[in-house]
Amino acid sequence: MRDVWNTRALIESDKKHLWHPFTPMRDWCAQDHAPLILVAGQGAWLEDSEGRRYLDGNSSIWTNIHGHAHPKINRAIQDQLERVAHVSFLGTTNPQAIELASRLAGFFPEGTLEKVFLSDDGCTAVEAAMKMAVQFWQMEGHPNRSRFIAFENAYHGDTLGAASLGGIGAFHRSVAGHQFPVTRITSPEELDTVQGFHHGDVAAVVIEPLIQGAACMRTWPSGMLRKLRQKCDEAGVFLILDEVMTGFGRTGTMFACQQEDVIPDFLCLAKGLTGGYVPLAATLTTARVFDAFLGDVEEGKTFYYGHSYSGNPVGCAAALASLDVFRDECVLENLPPKISRLSELLVEIAKAPGIYETRQCGLIAGIEVRRRNGEAFPWMWRVGAKICLAARRHGILTRPVLDTIVFMPPLCVTVEEVEAGLQAIRAATQEVLMQVDP
Repeated sequence: MRDVWNTRALIESDKKHLWHPFTPMRDWCAQDHAPLILVAGQGAWLEDSEGRRYLDGNSSIWTNIHGHAHPKINRAIQDQLERVAHVSFLGTTNPQAIELASRLAGFFPEGTLEKVFLSDDGCTAVEAAMKMAVQFWQMEGHPNRSRFIAFENAYHGDTLGAASLGGIGAFHRSVAGHQFPVTRITSPEELDTVQGFHHGDVAAVVIEPLIQGAACMRTWPSGMLRKLRQKCDEAGVFLILDEVMTGFGRTGTMFACQQEDVIPDFLCLAKGLTGGYVPLAATLTTARVFDAFLGDVEEGKTFYYGHSYSGNPVGCAAALASLDVFRDECVLENLPPKISRLSELLVEIAKAPGIYETRQCGLIAGIEVRRRNGEAFPWMWRVGAKICLAARRHGILTRPVLDTIVFMPPLCVTVEEVEAGLQAIRAATQEVLMQVDP
């Protein structure tokens, strides 16, 4: 029997009390706006309080991997709750965190990324890597090495340190002057012209490998990551890879860096780590970095950074179950037909009026719309948001990045569901473009 929800009362209470992220709240609280209230999920589908079903076209903000209510992950969480829900990771440990660290390190060659620092979410994984890098150089006798190099249009999170890496003004402009020093570039070739890159004041280079998410799903050229690794090695600079979005199968391999055989000095993971169930993040690094923090207490080498829910056993249990699903259900092995069909559909949709460009990396896609004359729509028109709102009527939920419509379903999606999702986006796009650019 389906639960019965008082949608009107829920909406009234939401508008009275809640403040939503990345949301123009004046529009949200407008009397004629009826927020969507999601109450259930199964597989790649979600259900709202009125019983309508939608394909989860953006994996619940890029987190869900194996679908909603997966029995193996559900059972793992339930079993852990029968034991203990949470214990401190400061001064104690737990079996789930121990096993998770071992299995994450096991994805990489022995003697590389063998140390795992657990935290809460993507930005804390990035912040941990940044602070480790800066403190490492301090303890190695290079306190001036505190500057980072990041890429234009990058996004690495919204906490102060992670936001300082961002190359999108809307996310960091309000806290300018309260951040790590950062130099932004557009390609590895520019590194040779950055003053201080070669054995100067640069601590690390940070990048989202293969594809930039918040930059409207912009893909990097093939071989670019390998070239970046080479240049960092030549300059003696750390390489930090932010795989918060690209990790856990999104690009077709478990991790994006594996496609170019690149091992970073720091690997930042979150979002899909628990299958998209609960918050958990991991920062993987090398013995070289870890060993620099070893010493007597009075030496001040301890890494004083952490969170109350670091190493949370429920999150770690969910993550272990997610890794089991990858193995038991041959998730990566089953991706190629889905990725191939998505490629074919993107070629077709690119021919439609108003579609400026389609971009793809594995099971991640961006569909950019523009005016018929090729010019971008004024940002305040919020054309992408209107398309995503219209797409709900066709049975799909997703979000845009400006006027790029994102399609990033859970990896459990079927070929038929990929086809239905792209058909829904195409129909919604044409409806809206006929109104705003007839």
